Amino acid sequence: MQIAAALTRLGAAELAHSIAAGDVSTTEVVDAHIARLEEVDEQLNALAWPRFEDARREAEEADAARRRGDVLGPLHGVPVTIKDQFDVAGLPTTFGMARLADRRVEQDGPLVAALREAGAIVLGKTNVPPALGAIETDNAMFGRTNNPWDVDRTPGGSSGGDAALVAAAGIPLSLGADFGGSLRVPAAWCGVCSLVPTIPRLPIDRAPVRTAAGLVDAQAGPFARTTADVTLALRVMVDGIVARPSHRTPPVPWRDVPEAGVAGLRVALLPDIDGFTPSPAIRRALDAAADALRAAGAVVEVWDAPPDTGEGIAIAMRMWTADGGSWLRQVLGDEKPHPLIKQDAQVTALPNAVVRALAAALGASGQQRAAKIVRHVRKGSAGDLMDILGDRMTYAASFTAALDAGRYDLLLAPATPLPAVPHGLSAKLPDLSMPSILFTALGLPAGVVPVTRVRPGEESDRPDSKDGALQAARTAERGSTGLPVGVQIAGRHWREDLVLAGMAAIESQVSSHPDHPGLPPL
Repeated sequence: MQIAAALTRLGAAELAHSIAAGDVSTTEVVDAHIARLEEVDEQLNALAWPRFEDARREAEEADAARRRGDVLGPLHGVPVTIKDQFDVAGLPTTFGMARLADRRVEQDGPLVAALREAGAIVLGKTNVPPALGAIETDNAMFGRTNNPWDVDRTPGGSSGGDAALVAAAGIPLSLGADFGGSLRVPAAWCGVCSLVPTIPRLPIDRAPVRTAAGLVDAQAGPFARTTADVTLALRVMVDGIVARPSHRTPPVPWRDVPEAGVAGLRVALLPDIDGFTPSPAIRRALDAAADALRAAGAVVEVWDAPPDTGEGIAIAMRMWTADGGSWLRQVLGDEKPHPLIKQDAQVTALPNAVVRALAAALGASGQQRAAKIVRHVRKGSAGDLMDILGDRMTYAASFTAALDAGRYDLLLAPATPLPAVPHGLSAKLPDLSMPSILFTALGLPAGVVPVTRVRPGEESDRPDSKDGALQAARTAERGSTGLPVGVQIAGRHWREDLVLAGMAAIESQVSSHPDHPGLPPL
């Protein structure tokens, strides 16, 4: 029993090494992780579609391959889970929608295939919100997924099931995806590592429906407990894509993390994005991350006059709502909207004049943050969409020019302004993922690395406000002591290697600190 527990504490690279060396069998590793998944999922409800018997059979085949002396892949025998957004042969791909539960796919998607070809063994698929459309993870089929640090709080979304299981040592590696923070917010809220690559390096297999929002392409990325394992998984998937390039996947080869790390790099610190002041622990985490980067040889300075971050977020929001929410109605079909997405479905369907009136009413009542978000909702024509795309290109060019002027290689920012929020509260916090959405709009690679946990006495210093979102932020901060806190680090296009170098530099400095998130008390 102790040996099995120890195996679940190892990372993906450590497990692959131990299996290849013959120190442990794949069967032992898979059995240990199945037992751990069954144990923690009683509290988390994060595993949607298990495939344990198939995994056990594949583990026996992996052990036989090692005994024969076959060439072993870099993930040989490593258990993984997959977000219920990617195709896994024999399982449905539901996007959290009950009406798709009976449609089992016949073959793996390209990224799942790349992981399998590297030797990974899929133990199941993880829970997601309906239509992947929320920052919390809950749906009518499987119910609510809980945060392993506090089951009364959400692990985030839409890749919340992945992050929860990785944090709880149920699995060393999980494949998720990110559209506007779906990797980065759960990573920050669960105390694990993740990275969304440059758009369009690792596009998802397919979306629930074809949408205008697809022009800002969702990207796949891994969750793991260490930067090294995120690096390993990314390299495996990029190598798989480069070997089979398509019209959607440019054959840009993987760059190894430089031996010099971040030495000599310049890092711009963005203490807040779009004017939402982060919680005290997140501000402290940013300072600690900046100090860690400096200790590793980087130059870190506050970016005093960056391009207007709100403009980039507004462009992304306009693009995603340009079809008036028809994509959501298509994916819902006859299903009743889940409470998590009901508000979005209602607002995006309104005529533009009504949306403008709603935004004005919200602003007049003091709900400035909600009003700002609603103002971005605008149904448009094909011509309007072309204008938005032009605005996006112009904004990205100006942002790149500003990075050039400052000679910045990396950006350090919050992943989200709050630690994990109580279940259901995200409906009152419409701009929780805005720091992540900024880098999505720019197409930049961005990762999250855990730094610390909320300390007693630093939960909140947020002043009282009539603004509903800021009131909800104060509510979320209350009782947050002990929750993990991560930071976001972004880089130039195609420079995932430097982002990972920054994550590793931070990790090496903070991982031994008593406040650093280890395993949650499950």
